[in-house]
Amino acid sequence: MSSTARGGRGLGSGVGVAGEPAAIHVLAVDDSSVDRAVIAGLLRSSKYRVTAVDSGKKALELLGMEPNVNMIITDYWMPEMTGYELLKRVKESNKLKQIPVVIMSSENVPNRINRCLEEGAEDFFLKPVRPSDVSRLSSWIR
Repeated sequence: MSSTARGGRGLGSGVGVAGEPAAIHVLAVDDSSVDRAVIAGLLRSSKYRVTAVDSGKKALELLGMEPNVNMIITDYWMPEMTGYELLKRVKESNKLKQIPVVIMSSENVPNRINRCLEEGAEDFFLKPVRPSDVSRLSSWIR
């Protein structure tokens, strides 16, 4: 288990089964089943606990029911609610605003990236997401 998953600080410091540290819970949001499977697989191979949903709306519903999400990683372009809109809703919520949000996109558009970072995203990954991107996530867990 990675040092960040062993606890240390903030939300990721709970204790799980048999005294083992609780896994950090990441909510992965992507309308593409292929991209969702890729990011979930990368996160799980890095010992994160992953819940994957296919829309921003479902992400908000889950966040309303599941208080123990430590991070959100979301696609930028999705129907109904973009990742940017999800980011804004999370950061505007007193209950959710402390959850780090990472945006991912297959399009490298500097003004879009800057807008997401200015709105409160911790990072912006270009797809395909790589193991080196996932290794950066630990610095954002609070």
